[in-house]
Amino acid sequence: MASEFVKALTEIGHQFYARGWALGTSGNFSAVVSHDPLRLAITVSGVDKGLMTEHEIVEIDERGAAVSGSGKPSAEASLHLAVVRARGAGAVLHTHSIWSTILSDTATAGGLEIEGYEMLKGLGGVHTHDHREWLPILDNTQDWASAVPRVESILKEQPHAHGFLIRKHGLYTWGRDLADAKRQVEILEFLFEVMGRKRGMAWQP
Repeated sequence: MASEFVKALTEIGHQFYARGWALGTSGNFSAVVSHDPLRLAITVSGVDKGLMTEHEIVEIDERGAAVSGSGKPSAEASLHLAVVRARGAGAVLHTHSIWSTILSDTATAGGLEIEGYEMLKGLGGVHTHDHREWLPILDNTQDWASAVPRVESILKEQPHAHGFLIRKHGLYTWGRDLADAKRQVEILEFLFEVMGRKRGMAWQP
């Protein structure tokens, strides 16, 4: 497993923990090591991202089985593989921020709409604030392997979506590489906080 992926994933874990996007043992991150055969470097299950070391990254194959490193791959490894296959992504990042959790629980109509914000231009392929981003919301489960067909269907139905939310859980987004995926997380988490704070102001008597 290439050391640059291990180092970069570890750094992202520390950075996201510091920003409150992956507290405790929440969140999981992966990067494509090779496409043929498909191999991903991914965080192991149950790791505090603020204390994560480079030894807590394993390499998995196309079935999600560990082929290098020690530890159990993230329980959501099947989702990472599904996103990589459906989107041709080079990296997949999953956060558990306060704002994504709140908005995923309060949004209606099966998704979250974000429209009109300048920061939307930070998403891949978006060049104007006059953009409507639709993030589908999936119900949470503890059996993500069985939920993969549903995830694949949503990604096919929403080809322009830059991510999706899991209700009362968090955000999944991706990019052509780790830097690209990290930028998408930063943009979406910024927008979640803006929307959450704005709605909070509206709720005040």
